[in-house]
Amino acid sequence: MSRETPQDRQGAAAAPPANPIRLHRELAALWDTPAGWQQLGAVNHTILGKRFILAAFFFFGVGGLLAMLIRVQLATSGTAFVGPEIYGQLFTMHGTVMMFLFAIPMFEGFAIYLLPKLLGARDLAFPRLTAYGFWCYIFGASILLCAMIAGVAPDSGWFMYTPLSSSTYTPGINADVWLLGITFVEISALSAAVEITVSVLKVRAPGMSLARMPIMAWYLLITALMMLFGFPPLILGSILLELERAADLPFFDPTRGGDSLLWQHLFWLFGHPEVYIIFLPAAGAISMMIPTFARHELVGYRAVIVAVIAMAFLSFGLWVHHMFTVGIPHLALAFFSAASGLVAIPTAVQIFAWIATLAAGRPRFDVPMLYLGGFFFIFVVGGLTGVMLAMVPFNWQAHDTHFVVAHLHYVLVGGFVFPMMAATYYWLPHFTGRLAEHRVSKPAFWLIFLGFNLTFFHMHLTGLRGMPRRIDTYPVEARLDWLNLLSSVGSFVMTIGFALFVADLVVHMRFGRRFRRNPWAARTLEWAMPTPTTSYAFASLPHITERGDRLAPDAEGARLAAGRGYLGFTRNGWMETLGVDMVGGRPDQLIVLPRQTFLPLWSGLLTAAMVLCLLAKVYWLALFAFLAVVVSLLAWTGATGARQDMGALPIGNGASARPHWETEGPPSWWAMVMTCAAEATLFSSLLFGGLFLWLVAPQWPPARPALPDPLLAGACAVLLVLAAFAGRGGLAALLGQRSPALRLGVCAGAHGGAALLFALMAASVPVPTAHAHNATALVLLSLCGLRAGFGALLAAYGLWRWQAGFLSAARSLDLRIGRVWHDYAAATGLVGLGAAFVFAWLATTGGAGS
Repeated sequence: MSRETPQDRQGAAAAPPANPIRLHRELAALWDTPAGWQQLGAVNHTILGKRFILAAFFFFGVGGLLAMLIRVQLATSGTAFVGPEIYGQLFTMHGTVMMFLFAIPMFEGFAIYLLPKLLGARDLAFPRLTAYGFWCYIFGASILLCAMIAGVAPDSGWFMYTPLSSSTYTPGINADVWLLGITFVEISALSAAVEITVSVLKVRAPGMSLARMPIMAWYLLITALMMLFGFPPLILGSILLELERAADLPFFDPTRGGDSLLWQHLFWLFGHPEVYIIFLPAAGAISMMIPTFARHELVGYRAVIVAVIAMAFLSFGLWVHHMFTVGIPHLALAFFSAASGLVAIPTAVQIFAWIATLAAGRPRFDVPMLYLGGFFFIFVVGGLTGVMLAMVPFNWQAHDTHFVVAHLHYVLVGGFVFPMMAATYYWLPHFTGRLAEHRVSKPAFWLIFLGFNLTFFHMHLTGLRGMPRRIDTYPVEARLDWLNLLSSVGSFVMTIGFALFVADLVVHMRFGRRFRRNPWAARTLEWAMPTPTTSYAFASLPHITERGDRLAPDAEGARLAAGRGYLGFTRNGWMETLGVDMVGGRPDQLIVLPRQTFLPLWSGLLTAAMVLCLLAKVYWLALFAFLAVVVSLLAWTGATGARQDMGALPIGNGASARPHWETEGPPSWWAMVMTCAAEATLFSSLLFGGLFLWLVAPQWPPARPALPDPLLAGACAVLLVLAAFAGRGGLAALLGQRSPALRLGVCAGAHGGAALLFALMAASVPVPTAHAHNATALVLLSLCGLRAGFGALLAAYGLWRWQAGFLSAARSLDLRIGRVWHDYAAATGLVGLGAAFVFAWLATTGGAGS
């Protein structure tokens, strides 16, 4: 930190904007990532977004190669290209790679690269979190690929249904690779969800209210919120299944009070929203591209937003759509069938809005529009077959056949791959600063389009003729050879098209003609900058007075490059952007972002070490690795903040704002709120699992129900309440300019004591391997204990920050963040204690499924 006073900074920053050339040089010196090994410490959103996209393209190629091997095996009946064991690994890894290593990371990279540019910001809210998410993605994906190369890849299907994935039927490490590797990758997804949500809500250009955001920002915000609430059930399911495999806790074993259907519920609580999580970002890109090529703003802007919100809500009520044949009661079948058909309405609203925009404008056709035309045809076919599968009688006939495989690919490839290829051609000039040559783009499109339909349309027919999916061979008597051979030939045609697509991109980057900005005459903010973009995005930040798709990027870009917007200067070596009021867009804080650092890389490596220790079943070493991860994450905060109050600082245009650590609702506070929401979803999923087993699972009641000691539970409840009040008291003392040390010490001690009591109650659970009720009680109490332990760590951290001089009445952010967790840990801890007693009482009455 500089030793100059706040008044010195105000005087320096209040000076007129610097010479534009000098300003750009100063900003580049601050924001650019040095070459060489320093690139591993990059935290800039432009660099990380490109890395996510390139890595996702690589895994798309891997997934495509696996698909080709599958099609070779299924080309004719009785093919002996690979055996059942290798085939199981191939189709499991194909689905896993395409869903977890391609589609979601591609969306993440797209959002990370584009979002600050759309919002008129210089970067996302948490650059180091983005970098950590990238390394988790790369290291987790590497574990899966190395397992495949070593011949121990997961082989139970990308859905990992139990009991097929249990240790009884998959005794090796194959399933463990999936459970631990995918959980590792999901850290990246949740990091991106928090990053995107908070950035859209808080890190926007002044004047950009929610009603003025570009439509893409709405799509990304809703998608990120869906990820926050959709991914925790899968993480919980993976943890429970890994605990069953590693510690014999019988959550999914029907002989000991478990039920294999619990896995399906937890998986599809994630899996069906996942389909829309994949589709919505692509739909957002469509809503950006069509108005540009139609030369008309999006028709029904507000109706589209309402439709997307409705689709998000409906997507969480459709998970049983995948479980119509497992014995669901008829009333539930009717409800979920109706909900599955209802989701077609918000989808249709978006499609009709796009068609109306084209009809109202004067469309010009270019290569991106070619791919959008392919999207309309393929996705509508997939939607129609989806409505068919939503009808229970038809679903019973077509379930687990190639008809479902065809539907899935028409929806996902049509709804994501084709729009993202259009988006590639649309935004590639932004990446490269060159205009496309389009030498082979049209032949590539037709090969992909025709090859795709040749491959998957015939799967509808093989499915209707009864060909099961997930099998490696079929009898010649089924007379399916000619249909499967056509599908295999189509897959090779499609692969040639993708190869030409890659070649066209290489030609573009090598021979494309250079330009300055906005080749499409778009009206959104990302084109108001020279291309390829600078590391700091905007030399100064705009003030938005129109909706985000009604701007004039050419004129605005020249003004911002000259430093005539907000923050058209540098000061104190800070990397600055602005935070705004969440709804109205009024600038309310100066956000100081961290410089490039290797800490996210080290945190990612330590997390990878922890996962590898778990995979090798060296649990004591995994515990040390976990502690090292926590320490490395705390090291991020290091010397962030300030040791003196800054007060309001000039931000340009006659306005001023306080640094984010002196404001009420900075991004980091909202990040803690979002993290608590995600963890609450995981906790709720665990409670749902306990009730589900009591209602449905056989072999209830248990011989010895797990009943916590009432004295320990009462003492634990008192300590949790004391910790929450002490945390609040520490903040109140700080705001009253008194020492918070005593109250923070009490808070840390009370949380630590509660964690110890939770551990004692968990250790007293009788034979957790004997019954799923006891295993659930063990996990429930352990989770509450971990939460309390983290609360103790946060209180101790707050005490250290106070002693180090980073806290004052104005600089109370650390304690306000801690208060959110202290309150949350206390509330959920009390709920957990109550649930433990309720589950014990239910267990003594017998299960409804017994």
